[in-house]
Amino acid sequence: MPAASYIDPRNGKLYPLLEPRWCSDERTPLLVTPGAGISRDDIDSGTRSLWRYRAALPVEIKDPISLGTGCTPLVAQAWGDLRPLFKLEWFNPTGSFKDRGSAVMLSFLRQIGVNAILEDSSGNGGSSMAGLGAAGGMRVKILAPASTSPAKIAQVRAYGAEVQLVEGPREESEAEAIRQSSRTFYASHNWQAFFLEGTKSLAYEIWEDLGFRAPDNVIVPVGAGSSLLGCAFGFRELLRAGQIAKLPRLFAAQPLNCSPIDASFKANVDTPVAREVSKTIAEGTAIKHPLRLREIIGALRESGGGTVALTEDEIVAALRRLARQGLFAEPTSASAAAALEKLASNGAIKANEATVAVLTGTGLKAATTVADLVG
Repeated sequence: MPAASYIDPRNGKLYPLLEPRWCSDERTPLLVTPGAGISRDDIDSGTRSLWRYRAALPVEIKDPISLGTGCTPLVAQAWGDLRPLFKLEWFNPTGSFKDRGSAVMLSFLRQIGVNAILEDSSGNGGSSMAGLGAAGGMRVKILAPASTSPAKIAQVRAYGAEVQLVEGPREESEAEAIRQSSRTFYASHNWQAFFLEGTKSLAYEIWEDLGFRAPDNVIVPVGAGSSLLGCAFGFRELLRAGQIAKLPRLFAAQPLNCSPIDASFKANVDTPVAREVSKTIAEGTAIKHPLRLREIIGALRESGGGTVALTEDEIVAALRRLARQGLFAEPTSASAAAALEKLASNGAIKANEATVAVLTGTGLKAATTVADLVG
């Protein structure tokens, strides 16, 4: 295959990977050209982290930043008539799935000479960048909404990152980060394409967890969509490499209070659709305008999956139910569990199918809130 490049999915324009950039010349989001995929023989079985799948990356990472990211448990639990497999992503080093993208993106950026980065985040992304950045000896600044959970901000500061709290909605933190990007490299987990090269390890890992088979269904809480797109890209590569017979159906779980992806999917379009937005306990998915909406909708349709919009009461009920089964998830994660019942009731998933629900972050990130909700 030709050497990998950044690619603008709108027009096919290519950019060299060795040039530090977070967007196209037109300030639109980029991807990395698709990989060929790997087989089980390409897995570095002596490495217990996502770096066991390094052969699937578009470039060789000679000195990866590693805190043991990846290799998280896949746990079967009864859920009514279903027996889903919960992928416990809070076992990643900073407590969320975001470490997959951060580890790969920051390792690559450091390799090409970037030693200081700027990121905007409502919580998990910021703590992940701060933690992996600290492990890699990089200087990190995080811009976060002033309303972010204090525990998440405390975690960011503990890693030694600089924090700037920004008043206003989530989007204002991004706008301020972009304004500052002329001074410090903007390593956004939403914008910089290598983040998705890290999150695609989730697909490879699920494939290996299941004895080198794809599940029938994967349910993911979705805000900006990096975990869902990572799964889409990884399973797509496995299909291309002849390692799986078909793609698993991908389902995006969103809080009804902030559900732009569900709105567009249900309207059968890949452009924004007006829907009222209000506060949600699933703060990690409270993204009003997903940057990669078109790609997310495309991945859902390609896989034969769909979307689920959940009320606050449904998310709380799932959060409580998970806790009573020993799984202490943050409210955003509980959306994936809440989606199980709705998808089963409408026949989208069946009891005899292998269904993976990704629990993206630990309840310790919002322990006071979770305690109030499930107590």
